[in-house]
This record gives sequence, structure tokens and C-alpha cells, in this order.
Amino acid sequence: MNGEYVKEIEELIKDVSSDIVNFGLRRRRGNVPTQAFSEFLTNREQGDWAEDLIFSAINENDNGIIAVRYGKSDQVVAGEPGFKEFYERYQDELDQIGKRPDLLIFRKEDFDLHSNFDIGHLKEEKLNNIVPKAIAGLEIRSSSFLVNKYNEFSLRRRQEIINEIRGIIESLRSQCSRLPEGWMNWLFNIDVNDESTLFAIPRTPIKVESIKSVVKELRNLINSLKKRDFLSFTPKVEDIYVIYNGIKIFGVPHYYVQVFFDKVYAISFKRILEIISIPSNEGKRFFVERSAKNQFKRTIHIDITQGILLAEKVEFPNHKSEYKELGRGRLLFYVTFKGGKAYLDVGQFYEMIGLSSTGCDII
Repeated sequence: MNGEYVKEIEELIKDVSSDIVNFGLRRRRGNVPTQAFSEFLTNREQGDWAEDLIFSAINENDNGIIAVRYGKSDQVVAGEPGFKEFYERYQDELDQIGKRPDLLIFRKEDFDLHSNFDIGHLKEEKLNNIVPKAIAGLEIRSSSFLVNKYNEFSLRRRQEIINEIRGIIESLRSQCSRLPEGWMNWLFNIDVNDESTLFAIPRTPIKVESIKSVVKELRNLINSLKKRDFLSFTPKVEDIYVIYNGIKIFGVPHYYVQVFFDKVYAISFKRILEIISIPSNEGKRFFVERSAKNQFKRTIHIDITQGILLAEKVEFPNHKSEYKELGRGRLLFYVTFKGGKAYLDVGQFYEMIGLSSTGCDII
């Protein structure tokens, strides 16, 4: 039990705006899903593959620590017998002990190696003795992106937008005599390489009809530069509550690991709280959004560059189509993933969890 870590987390939570995460509210239990969809099964398979990837990458390095599976491994889905009972038990668990990390990291001497590296099925009494011995908990997330390709596209698209803005600005400068003084001052003091000067676009209305449409286009282009254009760690707001609950009970430091198909990034739960507790970071280092792929739940998006690069290279997995037949004869087709390899930066990983490369505590 890391009591000092718990205190640090509790201090950071005091600074998080209730508009982002309101820790004073009671957690709302989820409603039992009534049916599964193919996309859900594919996402689950991809998540399982990502967990296997990190599990193997850690355990293939014989440096005094091991990764152990802790998350739920039940494969029952909505619409199948027993799912409602499984879901309600899961909701009870979230209220009682918080959200389980997918993997726990132990020193070898602190873990019984005869447990087959999987404790997710053990009874609560046993877990209460085992879990506090862990030195880290990993929440594994997967993302269907190639980091390098995304960054290339994002930079190219951003440059295209800036070039369009430059063209409109030159056009407006040639018509400055027909613009209000505030617009003239702004147009001739813009530095397109300093976005803060672009974002200071005047609100003064334009009376000249022929220029109105041009100004509207300019505003739209400038606003597009404000949108999130980075790949991100994606903790759901509701998960922040339950992770904190688990930390209070077991005192195990928590980390998010984001697995892409070409790289792996990681960030500590502590760092997440540090970022979202600074109001000026919103809209720059993090965004709070609702998206269909996260069931429209409020999700915090934090730039992956705020974390560390845990694996520079990931070998692409094999993948194939499978299907699941539900009780009424309904078929769900989905994709499974096997194989691949993450080339873990062992030094970075050990430093992140507070160990030297020999498995000893960093002083």
C-alpha cells in the first residue's frame, strides 16, 4: 500500500475543476445494454490484443518484475444468457473497489508464480492480500491509428489551412480602405506562425457585402485551427471516479497505456490529474468531448506527447473475420487480432513506474 501516492492523488484532485470531473457527485450506475454490435466485438478483440501485446512485452524481459492479468476476462455479451447478472456484478464492483487495472506489475519475490499470471478470477479475500503488493497498475487502451501516418496528415492539413488563411489575408489587405480600423490593425499585425495573433480576429461586423462571405470563410478556417488535431490518451470522465476509488483502497499507482498499430505511449494517472487541474491547458493539451466511439460519454483527450513513448515500434498483427451466433440466430461478424510484437523501451518503462533497470526502487 503506497500511502504517499494516495496523498499526492488526493491533493491533485482538489485542484480539478468540478466542470471537468465532479468528485462530489455519486457515481451513476450504467444501464444494462440489451444487445451487442459487431463494432463492440471488434473493439473488444482489439483491446484484448493490445493487452496481450503489453503483457508479453513486459514478461519477456527478465528484470525482476512481472505483469499479471487482473481485469475481467468474461466473454459473455449483451443478449446472451447471464449477461445481465454479469453486468450488475460489474457495477457493484465499481462501487465497492473501483475499476480494476487490466494488468498489475509485481516484483517477482512479491508474487506467487504458480498463479499462472492471472488473478482476475480469484475471490475478493485473496485479492485483498495480493493487489496491494503491486507496484503499478496498467489500464491498456487500443487505438486504430498509425501514429506516423496521422501526424504526417495532420501537419500537411494544418499547413494547407494556414496557406488558405494567408491568401485571404492578402486579399483583405488589398481592400483595407473598405474595412474598419480594428480590422486594418489586425490585418497588418498578423503573424501566421503565431496562432495567438490569428485567434485575435476582430468581432467588429463588416458592412461591405462583398467582403462578408470572405470574412466568414476566414473565421471558419481560423476556428478549424483550434480543433483537436493530435492523437490522444482517452480516459472517460466516469473512469476517473472509479480509478480514484481503487487507488484509495489499494494504493497502487495507476498508468494509462495507449497502444497504436505502430507505437505505444503511456501516461501516469497522476500526470493526467496534473494536466486537467490547470484550466489554461483545456483546448491546448487536453479537450473534453463526447464521441460515438465512446458511447457519447464525456471523454478527456490528452495529447500523447504529454506522456512517454513506451515502444517506438509495433509489429502489425494477423487479423481475420469471425462471427458470433446469438440466441435468436442473429449473427455478429467481427475482426480478431493475433500476434504482433511491441518493442518495449525497458528503461523508459522502469523509470515510469519508479524502478531502476534492475528492478530496484529509484532513490
